[in-house]
Amino acid sequence: MKPSFFLFILSFMVSVSTAQINDNPFLQTNAEGRLKLTAEGASHFANLALNCLQQEYPNKLGQVLTGANSLMEPQKLHPAFYGCFDWHSSVHGHWMLLRLLKQFPALPEAKEIKKKLSQNLTVANIAAEVDYFKHASKSWERMYGWAWLLKLAEELSTYNTPEGRKWSQNLQPLTDAIIARYKEFLLVQTYPVRTGVHPNTAFGLSYAWDYAHTTGERRFQTIIEKSAKEYYLLDEKCPAGWEPSGEDFLSACLEEANLMRRVLPKEVFGQWFKRFLPKKKLMQLSTPANVSDRSDPKIVHLDGLNLSRAWCLYGIYPHIKSKKQRKHMLKAAWEHLNVTIPNIASEHYEGTHWLASFAVYALSVEE
Repeated sequence: MKPSFFLFILSFMVSVSTAQINDNPFLQTNAEGRLKLTAEGASHFANLALNCLQQEYPNKLGQVLTGANSLMEPQKLHPAFYGCFDWHSSVHGHWMLLRLLKQFPALPEAKEIKKKLSQNLTVANIAAEVDYFKHASKSWERMYGWAWLLKLAEELSTYNTPEGRKWSQNLQPLTDAIIARYKEFLLVQTYPVRTGVHPNTAFGLSYAWDYAHTTGERRFQTIIEKSAKEYYLLDEKCPAGWEPSGEDFLSACLEEANLMRRVLPKEVFGQWFKRFLPKKKLMQLSTPANVSDRSDPKIVHLDGLNLSRAWCLYGIYPHIKSKKQRKHMLKAAWEHLNVTIPNIASEHYEGTHWLASFAVYALSVEE
């Protein structure tokens, strides 16, 4: 292909993508080229969570039955987090609504959000959730659900309103139980889990670090940093060509890098990143995944992969020296969001019960 023709095709593709963004009322582009959520988009995503936050069925409990008494209705087992198909999706649905409430206080759905959070995050409901953890398998919701619970707790810790302080206080026993589980597990976890789905260790440690850093839990933060370095500091040449696997919703390579930029000094991280994701391998992660069937609960995971890649790229790029590479990473994040955001609200509950949270997080990552 002649260079001039290649440049023409590239220019055409960029102009088409730009048109897609310009026509999307949910998104806006800031001066740096990062995509941000509009108030209209916030309202749209809020309704997706509000519609399932207290929807009990369909429901995937994922529990180990220890006897006949284990067979109970989801709302009895999880009175705080029984909606949105499964426990962790309900947790990050709560997080998303709180995040939107803080970012857009004048949201038309604000009153309904506060009402539902008040109904779910009660002392009694959280006590029941803590009790469930006491009797659940050690691996239940490890680390994905644990991580989202700490992300919710982190968000509440900076919501300085009467409701926010009350919800945070109510949630604290469950937060403490999750932190205890992290500490117990990290003592015995010799190897990290590197899959692109729920047990991914790098993702679980990233959100735990955010919580510890925001709330001043320095001892917990130190434990996380020590574990991250033991697991990942010597890693080189991540097998980016293996991504995506057919049901990934997390990028194993980018989630690891997104954790290490948290725990390493900027200069040290820059050198580590060059070894871990050389330019050629980073390029392999720049093309959004194709989602062929959004009614399939595993294939639709790839929409989540596109969104999680975007939030990782947004988190990592400020820590990269090369302006050219930073520009490339911003463009890749932009493209992943552009192809995915329009497809989040579909007729298929397989994706709508959880993808909005991923989108809101990707669009609100702070540098």
